[in-house]
Amino acid sequence: MAPRATWKGYIKLAELALPISLYAGATTSKRISFHIINRKTGNRVSREYIDEDTSKVVDREHQVKGYETGEGQYIILHPDEIAAALPNNDKTITIEGFVPAEDVDTVFFDKPYYLASSGGILGETFAVLCEGMKRQKVAAVGKAVLFKKARTLILRPEGEGLVANTLNYDYEVRLAEEIFKELPEMKIEGEMLDLAKHIIETKMGSFDPRSFDDRYDQALADLIKAKAEGKEIKVPPRKREAKVVNLLDALRESAKAAKAVEGKRAASNSKAASTRRKAS
Repeated sequence: MAPRATWKGYIKLAELALPISLYAGATTSKRISFHIINRKTGNRVSREYIDEDTSKVVDREHQVKGYETGEGQYIILHPDEIAAALPNNDKTITIEGFVPAEDVDTVFFDKPYYLASSGGILGETFAVLCEGMKRQKVAAVGKAVLFKKARTLILRPEGEGLVANTLNYDYEVRLAEEIFKELPEMKIEGEMLDLAKHIIETKMGSFDPRSFDDRYDQALADLIKAKAEGKEIKVPPRKREAKVVNLLDALRESAKAAKAVEGKRAASNSKAASTRRKAS
């Protein structure tokens, strides 16, 4: 079944307004999720909001948002007041400019979406925009109101459409300098650098998301299946934390193990080639 667009609108570039469809680029629907159950009755538990002072349940119609200005002091905001503060949701992604694609720092990325042309006579213009961005190796900076929130987006060409990532704002992202500023600057050279280079080269590969395993989710699926079949569940003991070893020794051991694997692979390939020659 073809995916359904979660949002339809326009990309606005200068005087152009190109009709587009927006699709979620990621989903958590296939992850295992749980309900909260009353252990005694086996019934689902529903969530309720309780008044901290009276301990009474607060009905939905009496629930409002409040911003704390001091201990026990709040500014109350009503739904219509919050709605009025939002920019008009005109279903438009306005392109404000273009930047070199390599300048986009992925630490700012939030959620991914796909943008595709909705067709019509402007479908070709959309294709021209995508191809032009691809050839110029640029990304577009856009503004939009998505799902009741004003967002900044980075749009990058991908296939016949665009990948759009909503961005975290500057004040939301912790800069690397804040985390690493206390670390001493170290000069790495000689044998340690050679060993590290060797390990990296023996482990080089290509980026393939299909090879990523969600081990926790799979373990949960296996656990649920086992319990449904009435099997006895044994909880294994926790592994002890790995011992801290000398870095150089660890690199040497890793390089030795990688070299052994490489040697076995070469021997296996040689044996296979010899077998093929004899067969021919």
